[in-house]
Amino acid sequence: MSPPIRRTWAPRGRTPVLRYRFHWQRVSAAGFLCYRADGGRARLYLHTQPGSYTSEILIPALRALHRRLRAPVVLIWDGLTCHWSHKMAAFIGSQKWLQVERLPGYAPDLNPCEGLWANLKGGELANRAEATIGQVAEIAHRAARRAAHSQQLLFGFLAQTGLSL
Repeated sequence: MSPPIRRTWAPRGRTPVLRYRFHWQRVSAAGFLCYRADGGRARLYLHTQPGSYTSEILIPALRALHRRLRAPVVLIWDGLTCHWSHKMAAFIGSQKWLQVERLPGYAPDLNPCEGLWANLKGGELANRAEATIGQVAEIAHRAARRAAHSQQLLFGFLAQTGLSL
């Protein structure tokens, strides 16, 4: 995974150089921004996994989310392929606690998780050149814990979309 590059400070005449091992390994992340219907509280859960997400990996992550929340879930999803597979559709149809709403195509500005990803990539993940994807995942979890402690930030991700509860 190549690191997100951001502007930084350096002494005059010393251009900062970011060296990293070029390889095609990747870590994928699923962010679950959870808001109470009354607007009283927000939560953030981050699930990481080496490689790409598939329905076989995402279904247990949704079950784990339901165990943590112990409440009905309205899931707002984008057009990722594994979100709309036959296996996922069968799972969604069999769960009474789960309702799924689909975001329109090409509308990342309506997805609150895009604000989360921008926040993580602009903060803790910026200009990092870790040797393993495990280290990248650990930094992402640490950054998510930081974001999760700020109710104002979590509601800000929702506010930037123009959507309301």
